[in-house]
Amino acid sequence: MAPPRILVVGAGFAGVECVQRLERRLAPGEAEIALVTPFSYQLYLPLLPQVASGVLTPQSVAVSLRRSRRHRTRIIPGGAIGVDTEAKVCVIRKITDEVVNEPYDYIVLAAGSVTRTFDIPGLLDHARGMKTLAEAAYVRDHVIAQLDLADASQDEAERASRLQFVVVGGGYAGTETAACLQRLTTNAVRHYPRLDPKLIKWHLIDIAPKLMPELGDKLGRAALEILRKRNIEVSLGVSVAKAAAEEVTFTDGRVLPCRTLIWTAGVAASPLIATLGAETVRGRLAVTPQMRLPGADGVFALGDAAAVPDLAKGDGAVCPPTAQHAMRQGKVLADNLIASLRRQPLRDYVHKDLGLVVDLGGKDAVSKPLGVELHGLPAQAVARGYHWSALRTNVAKTRVMTNWLLNAVAGDDFVRTGFQSRKPATLRDFEYTDAYLTPEQIKEHTQSSVIKH
Repeated sequence: MAPPRILVVGAGFAGVECVQRLERRLAPGEAEIALVTPFSYQLYLPLLPQVASGVLTPQSVAVSLRRSRRHRTRIIPGGAIGVDTEAKVCVIRKITDEVVNEPYDYIVLAAGSVTRTFDIPGLLDHARGMKTLAEAAYVRDHVIAQLDLADASQDEAERASRLQFVVVGGGYAGTETAACLQRLTTNAVRHYPRLDPKLIKWHLIDIAPKLMPELGDKLGRAALEILRKRNIEVSLGVSVAKAAAEEVTFTDGRVLPCRTLIWTAGVAASPLIATLGAETVRGRLAVTPQMRLPGADGVFALGDAAAVPDLAKGDGAVCPPTAQHAMRQGKVLADNLIASLRRQPLRDYVHKDLGLVVDLGGKDAVSKPLGVELHGLPAQAVARGYHWSALRTNVAKTRVMTNWLLNAVAGDDFVRTGFQSRKPATLRDFEYTDAYLTPEQIKEHTQSSVIKH
């Protein structure tokens, strides 16, 4: 009798933690494990702003999935574009664009999230995101290119528009992105004697009334003061009304000459979730505390893709889409999957939030570990210590620490690496959100496959 087939979709924090625990705790031959991911690495997302600013190299935050000594998982290079829970088949588009069916006995949906967008004229055509490694590398090239082009231009209007930068989203990703990239341009402008540093202006805008409200009023104000001391203009209660190639219009009526719009205004569950036709909570799969999908045999979901009940908070709360929860959910889900295989009882996911860290670059940071509010160097030590310890391999830890030390001693580099193409890249170009099938297309695809066989 063939061993049960376990299919894990997604190699983010949740998916990788789940696979690693399965590899450690399942006996050889007890089950076959396969992982669907376009890339054979786990991306450490919280450090992407430091990749965009050049403090870290892209390779240092891309942790190889094949370095584990227990590695025996079959990695399928591609993305899941639909799931037929009745036929127990996952439809996968490989990186070659070949579409294949992958049967399973148990499926773990850890497909993560994509950048959340709104119906704003010009947004999809002119904004860049900060959700993938390619986007971070592209944004760095783009920002440095604006300095190069402004320095070479004889047109004052063009120069002014190239030196205005807008980041939308006052959460952790947006705040860290604005802070780290502002630090990059401030240090870089010393090497552009024809540019007036006063012309370089960073704008951080958010429709919310407070910056990073999860940190609390005191630390939120501290972060706001740090940004404003660096001459980052923070506008709250404001969003983008319209985006164009050379200007951005805000909802308060301002029109800003600008060629750089970075969009980090939240995330939404992967479009894969909609292909299941199951109940959702704000777009995330509604699952039990054991992370099972009700009414679907052998289907589990976690991380950003699932609304996992937050039993530590109660009152119907669901766990926020953070790496901290995703990693711990991955371990509990793996244990529950093994328990299912062995006909043992499953356990609920319960975890109390350990706090938050925000690295603003240099010596600036705000952190709230275990409810203790910190800012400045102590907060920076906690933030970097947390990120460093969360990296999965010693190789990744060594690379990141070496990059930090080198940057502290030698300063920033201002070299474009070639990601900047002649055709501007947009939000669509990196996340492939139009690649998913409808429930009807999935049924048609899986049924035709069954007929052929």
